[in-house]
Amino acid sequence: MNKLLLASLIVLSSTTLLAQAPAIKYSSDSASIEQADVPKGEVLKFTFDQSKIFPGTSRECWVYVPAQYRADKPACVYVNQDGIQWKAPAVFDNLIYQKEMPVTIGVFVMHGRVLAADAAFANDRYNRSFEYDGLGDAYARFILEEILPAVEKQKTSDGRAIFLSKNGNDRAIGGSSSGAVCAFTAAWEKPAEFSRVFSAIGTYVGLRGADRYPALIRKYEPKPIRIFLQDGSNDLNIYGGDWWKANETMERALTFSGYEVTHVWGEDGHNGNQGTSIFPAAMRWLWKDWPKQVATGVSKNKYLGELLIPGQDWELAGQGYGFTEGIAANAKGEVYFQDIPNSKTYKVGIDGKVNALQLDAKRASGTCFGADGKRYTTAAATKQIISYDINEKAKIVVENIDGNDLVIAKNGNIYVTVPDGSEKPSKVFLIRPNGEKLVVDEGIKYANGLALTPDQTQLYVTESASQWVWIYSIKNDGTLTYKQRYGWLHYPDEAVNAWSDGLKADTAGRVYVTSRLGIQILDQVGRVNAIIPIPGGQASNCCFGGPDFNILYVTSRDKVYRRKLKTRGINPFEAPYKPMQPGL
Repeated sequence: MNKLLLASLIVLSSTTLLAQAPAIKYSSDSASIEQADVPKGEVLKFTFDQSKIFPGTSRECWVYVPAQYRADKPACVYVNQDGIQWKAPAVFDNLIYQKEMPVTIGVFVMHGRVLAADAAFANDRYNRSFEYDGLGDAYARFILEEILPAVEKQKTSDGRAIFLSKNGNDRAIGGSSSGAVCAFTAAWEKPAEFSRVFSAIGTYVGLRGADRYPALIRKYEPKPIRIFLQDGSNDLNIYGGDWWKANETMERALTFSGYEVTHVWGEDGHNGNQGTSIFPAAMRWLWKDWPKQVATGVSKNKYLGELLIPGQDWELAGQGYGFTEGIAANAKGEVYFQDIPNSKTYKVGIDGKVNALQLDAKRASGTCFGADGKRYTTAAATKQIISYDINEKAKIVVENIDGNDLVIAKNGNIYVTVPDGSEKPSKVFLIRPNGEKLVVDEGIKYANGLALTPDQTQLYVTESASQWVWIYSIKNDGTLTYKQRYGWLHYPDEAVNAWSDGLKADTAGRVYVTSRLGIQILDQVGRVNAIIPIPGGQASNCCFGGPDFNILYVTSRDKVYRRKLKTRGINPFEAPYKPMQPGL
């Protein structure tokens, strides 16, 4: 092919491509047009450069204050990334005047920049992708802890003080592209603080982890968030992913999980044309029925449906401890847990009341009840395994073992994890009923919690320094074989591991693993099917208690939570139980 013909084909190809994507014109909503008879709000501007969450950054911020705002009552709030978009001041003027949205103060925030010392020789550091595209709660905290307080320090030109509602039902957040992901992340991380999200051409792709959202949305217990999505079929399709398909996937995940979500799809590319056109409609929909609370939906996730009881939520069982761990139930369903730094053991009675035992727990962590009815603990202060009878009489079972957690099989075999930091290999010990002590595994980095399968033929061990849960087959002599990675856990953006800890199984063979994200529930073949966050965030251990062993108790830092579920937990002191066949 000669060069002239090749050049002609390239020009023709380019022309054809351009012809396939003509400029799209959208109708203008009357609310986007300034109306002469509608009172105009005021737009204030300030620079914020005192961030502790994003140190060294400077950014411009604008505050829209509607004419109807009175300083004697906190106003609703709309936060937008990338500054003022969508002709928002005119839209707010019109919709507030027409009572199609509440009196709302708009906060329009640019991404941060770390300014160059000399702009002639160096560029600023642009923080947009770091702040907007990443998962985690940093940006939400930045808005809540730094920007909104800074807004409340401003005053209107006529001297009105600015008071913003602290109620999440009165707050919306939005943006386009990476700013849309940022808005969704803020609500996802802080649903009690932001209940309404406007997302235009959202970047739910593989830039900094937002491509994980559809899977997480399907697995998590639903949150009280209302979401409006917009995108066009000619949006970006580049190295990070396909924006159009990603937004469709988000909409399907949100619908599957019971969220109140609507969308407007078009044919445009990665621009704000359609977003500007539909912004008034989006605001009407997001604020509809206000001040009625945004409701939490019902997910189609089978695991969540089989486990969660409508109207039942987490409740606080106890608080004010140093660090809670080592939680286990006895045959009556009474629950015991440890306060490690204070060397205390607490008992939760069947009536739900918590009482401290009058003994020195020797900084115990792991706790398990044996078939003999005794409570066994790993005592860090003395490097022992200690048993306690019904009268709390202590007996040393094993010396010289710096155990972290333990589980006791029906036959009396004790398995103990002994970690040595996050980098060095851990050991798993077997303590036979005759006192013989054997190392049955080495190599896991920070081996932590452990549990038996319901039939007691296999052993689960969590590896806190990674995202893995391991599984072993138990031989007739109690030793372990066929070690393999079993479950892959989710972990937050700011962490390098899931920090899985304690775990338990139920009669269906499900495995409940405590982690940084709360409780991750795996099926028998090791897939995370559901995630139930807890109020305290990270969970350290769990057990099933109560007379019917259907109340999930969870330790979390200085607190203990509980929640009734539609299942029954398995206890290692009971006869081995064969669950149903797993779904493959």
